[in-house]
Amino acid sequence: MSKSQALSGMKVLDCSQILAGPFCTMMLADMGAEVIKIEKPNGGDDTRGWGPPFIAGESAAFLQLNRNKKSISLNIQTEKGKEIFLKLISESDVFVENFRPGSLKKLNLDYEDIKKVNPKIIHCSISGFGKTGPYSNRAGFDLVAQGMSGLMSITGTPDSPPVKVGVPISDLNGGVYAMYGILSAYIHLLKTGEGQYVESSLLESSLAYTVWESSIYFSTGEIPSPMGSAHRLSAPYQSVKTKDGYINIGAPNQSNWERLTIAIDREDLIKDAKFRGTPERLKNRVLLEKELEKSFTKKTTQDWMEILEKAGVPAGPIFNMKDVWNNEQVKSRNMDVLLDHPTAGTIHNIGIATKLSETPGVIHSPAPLLGQHTSEILKQLGYKKSEIEELKNNRTLK
Repeated sequence: MSKSQALSGMKVLDCSQILAGPFCTMMLADMGAEVIKIEKPNGGDDTRGWGPPFIAGESAAFLQLNRNKKSISLNIQTEKGKEIFLKLISESDVFVENFRPGSLKKLNLDYEDIKKVNPKIIHCSISGFGKTGPYSNRAGFDLVAQGMSGLMSITGTPDSPPVKVGVPISDLNGGVYAMYGILSAYIHLLKTGEGQYVESSLLESSLAYTVWESSIYFSTGEIPSPMGSAHRLSAPYQSVKTKDGYINIGAPNQSNWERLTIAIDREDLIKDAKFRGTPERLKNRVLLEKELEKSFTKKTTQDWMEILEKAGVPAGPIFNMKDVWNNEQVKSRNMDVLLDHPTAGTIHNIGIATKLSETPGVIHSPAPLLGQHTSEILKQLGYKKSEIEELKNNRTLK
């Protein structure tokens, strides 16, 4: 690597699995942190068994989320396992886990315990509902959080059954907020030498995304409902049917609106009192959509793209995943990264979305095999080969 990385020198102990935690630690690893992933000896991260698809027996889902990490298989419920775990804690800056609140306390491994071993440790816990409150002991799942945060009540089309966001947004955002908390705590650690406890929950991380809907409810008492692809506060800002599909158009302000009407040869709409300003267009959005459809269905999506781009009107096609990965813009931004995996061969990984000019992120290694680095890590802790074999025999390790 020709340039240093922003998080070089940060050591992260990762006891999380499935999505929110691994997504968080993947992003930390991409920026240079050393991430040691602790997995249970019997099967490891549950995502290893998720599929199809599998690539040469490896879960495609697991391969996507766990690049740049080392894997150690360790049973932290055994005395020897706890001993190894605490040695790793003593050398780490950050500990990430997504156990149900209270689970680590039963093992005498919660924050109050581990900070006795390492007072500077940043302990990040990701859970469904947080450490406190009446729901703190409930299991956390993306679908449940989407429902209870209000996201499912505003997703879909009018009068449709409940619809979740197409991606596991509660899990993913839980991971992003965890990373945000970790980096904030790490800056504090570098300044003061003081560690701390960090929390992220799926419910709160989802609720944080309801910026428009909550502001509407707080100010008016109105309960927002699903609007398809339309925007709550601007119009037209949505998908519109074309001759061969749909196109997204963005004309949320007056200048864009006027350019749009000229581009589609519908200047009569500017003069119509029902569509004069944003408040009027929002009030008459359904009627506006019908008027726009009359014009847009006369040409193909590609025809309109050329017309609107020339006119300076924000617009875009609606891609499926094949379209996305064949798109020239996506290709030009290094978002499809090829890695060589020891059993799966050449695999694709989604590239790093945040670009840093001086300390760029790097994807340098594929997701590890279960326990791939166990011996290496234990040797660094001072364990001899014979001791490692004994630990494997007593089921502390794989």
